[in-house]
Amino acid sequence: MIKKFNFILLITLILSSKLLANENKYFLTLRSDKVNVRLGPAFEYPVKFVYKKKYFPLLIVEKSDVWRKVSDLNYNTGWIHISKLSKKKSAIVINDKTVLFKKPTKYSNPIATMAKGRLLLIKKCKKNWCKITTGEFSGWIEKNYLWGKIK
Repeated sequence: MIKKFNFILLITLILSSKLLANENKYFLTLRSDKVNVRLGPAFEYPVKFVYKKKYFPLLIVEKSDVWRKVSDLNYNTGWIHISKLSKKKSAIVINDKTVLFKKPTKYSNPIATMAKGRLLLIKKCKKNWCKITTGEFSGWIEKNYLWGKIK
């Protein structure tokens, strides 16, 4: 009986620690069109690669003083100085031919179809829909077709 209780307690602790770890993850976006991503959390570390898209959404997975370890949609990771990041809401379309609607319902008029990888600026979200702008288009898109800061 005690072994069973200890096993259940251990599983509960493992699951709760994973949930807490996910709560510490959040999205930020790039502040400018050119941002260096480094191998480590300091300017002394070499540049690993460069992002070249303003407002590109990134998942923050770790912190070290004024540096943030980021991960993108394709799981590329590296470190960016906090001054190069913004709280602006944006998302990336993750399915090809995703429909943009006039209102937050599938029964609304379709405005356009969005290609996979398209960057969208988020105006607001409610329930399962987000109001977005991108280029000359503005409308509503379902959340489950987006990756980024949609809360």
